[in-house]
Amino acid sequence: MTSETLLIELVTEELPPFSQKELGESFGKNIYDGLTQNQLIANSTYEIFSTPRRLGVKITNVLGAGLAEKKLFKLMPVKIGLDNNGNAQEILIKKLEAIGESALSVSKIFVQENDLYIEKNIIGKKLDEIIESLINDSIKKLPIKKIMSYQLNDGWTTVQFVRPVKNLLVMHGISHIDLTILGTKSSKFTMGHRFESEKKLIGLNHADEYEEKLLKEGHVIANFQTRKMAIHNAIIKSSASINKNISSIDDHSLLDEVTSLVEMPNVLIGQFESKYLKVPQECLILTMKSNQKYFPILDKNDELTNHFFIISNLSPKNPKIIIEGNEKVIRPRLADAEFFYNQDKKTGLIEMSNKLGKIIYHNKLGSQKDRAERVAVIHRYIYNELSLSDFNDFERLALLAKADLVSLMVGEFPELQGIMGRYYAINMNEDRLIADAIEDHYKPKFSGDTLPRSNLGVTFALADKFETLISLFSIDEKPTGDKDPFALRRHAIGIIRLLTENNLQLNLYKLLEKFMPNKDSNKIIELKSFIDDRLINFLKEKDYLSEEIESVLIKSPSSFYDLILKIDAIRVFSKLKESQDLAAANKRVSNILKKYDPANFKKVNPSLFKDSQETDLFDSLNKVIPIIQNHLNKNDYIAALKALVVLKSPIDNFFDKVMVNSEEIDVKNNRHNLLITLHETLNTVADISRILAQ
Repeated sequence: MTSETLLIELVTEELPPFSQKELGESFGKNIYDGLTQNQLIANSTYEIFSTPRRLGVKITNVLGAGLAEKKLFKLMPVKIGLDNNGNAQEILIKKLEAIGESALSVSKIFVQENDLYIEKNIIGKKLDEIIESLINDSIKKLPIKKIMSYQLNDGWTTVQFVRPVKNLLVMHGISHIDLTILGTKSSKFTMGHRFESEKKLIGLNHADEYEEKLLKEGHVIANFQTRKMAIHNAIIKSSASINKNISSIDDHSLLDEVTSLVEMPNVLIGQFESKYLKVPQECLILTMKSNQKYFPILDKNDELTNHFFIISNLSPKNPKIIIEGNEKVIRPRLADAEFFYNQDKKTGLIEMSNKLGKIIYHNKLGSQKDRAERVAVIHRYIYNELSLSDFNDFERLALLAKADLVSLMVGEFPELQGIMGRYYAINMNEDRLIADAIEDHYKPKFSGDTLPRSNLGVTFALADKFETLISLFSIDEKPTGDKDPFALRRHAIGIIRLLTENNLQLNLYKLLEKFMPNKDSNKIIELKSFIDDRLINFLKEKDYLSEEIESVLIKSPSSFYDLILKIDAIRVFSKLKESQDLAAANKRVSNILKKYDPANFKKVNPSLFKDSQETDLFDSLNKVIPIIQNHLNKNDYIAALKALVVLKSPIDNFFDKVMVNSEEIDVKNNRHNLLITLHETLNTVADISRILAQ
């Protein structure tokens, strides 16, 4: 049977921009999967279409009907379906009728492994018979966050979808398929740009014409990625036409958003008065991006200029009206930013910090002032633990850092907390180290974000994140499922990055035990586990293996930096030819000692040795233990693990010749004590049994 291209398109009212791309991808994949399950496609590809007004998919090589196939049906056991004479029982006849066969089909039945089977010719399903239900099923699976209910033109029927459907087009090659979806009957046309389409309705002669005709006659770029690239290229071209030394700010999220807002993008350039450039550029950039969806333009030094890119959905011959209209809209926004900034500078951070006591951080945790004071105490502790001594005014720093939370600018743009605090600190001639730490204590804010630029910023950021985790875990405000309103996962990952990327030897578990309210052991264990889970994922993303991570993590290393050094050492050790034998021996020792009560442990008594292999193992341990300890004192974990190699032969000989569970109680206990010493030595750096090949 010949195959043709299948086109499905829903034209709607304007779709939510933030979910448009996801809806399009889901719709296309659902349709493709449905066709695959019904064996209507082979060696096919599909292309997704999504614009502010449409969801669609085009799939190549779609059959008009699925190919016929032979299928084996298991009916029932022989003893149930046939009597002693081999005749069909009534239950077998009913089973045959249930699958579309008759009593005459008994002759086709055969026995296989005590069960009755029949082979049927299954006629492939026709596309035009199943496409309506397939589309409906696909729509039901769409990740729609908010369903909209609306009435159809009959005034009675109510349907639910993300937005009202205005047109439906389903084509298979040159054929239009008649069906009804969401109360809308399919037509033989598509609809172009709301304002610039050459025709209200655009007819297609073949499904393959869709993109070309929609672009030429409807002035719509239907493919999201094509439209996105068109905007990107137009911005680059416009930049070069003005000045080769300027560029647009690189923001993939904003580019996705504006791509979801236009069907035929037109890139224009607007400008504003240079006086507004006295306002911190972060404020202006955020104003343009968040409120107006403009792309700010930077100079060769990455400094903001007074120009910006407008992505319009209209392309008039004279764009002056559009440009002037956008310039008129942005001025009040910039004037507000200028006003907020100037007023905040007049107020100053000191006066702002005095208001922190009136701002509730959490009804169970007190005010922002209370929080700042807790951060200061933790910060002092971290500073001392890391043997730093060039700063002492922790409480003042914490209060200044949180002061911009009451500023007008941060009230308008919460994303600027810390950033504005730095500007206001510089304005009051605060030390630059302090000003930088005020901004940096929120870092890292997201994956790939930069880290604080000084030791003070790093320790302050750690203190702030630890306080958040400890305080919120103490009142059971923990993430559940995909909900994390206080961004605690991000705070935990921030701590991990700050500690590992700065090579800091900070015992975070000791810190948790010190500052968890009421020394609540359950909360401490819970928070430890929460951080460890983030740590494991973080390390896996760094290409460490699960067994390498687990071998070290089970030993609860004192610091994350120490942990990574040990994981690197385990990676080197696992490549040694003796490593697998030592790992196997360690596992064997662990199994033997499972039934041994550690309370019975005593110092090994050589006078109780019965075999020379016991003496050899004991002597080897006494020689290697101080060597390992010397390497541990230098944090040379690779050398410490390599030192274990000399134990391979004594261990092998011991297990070959010595019966651990001797009938003599004293001898048996002494051998257990020897194995405990061996076990502790083998696991000094990590549990090496974890690297045992499965």
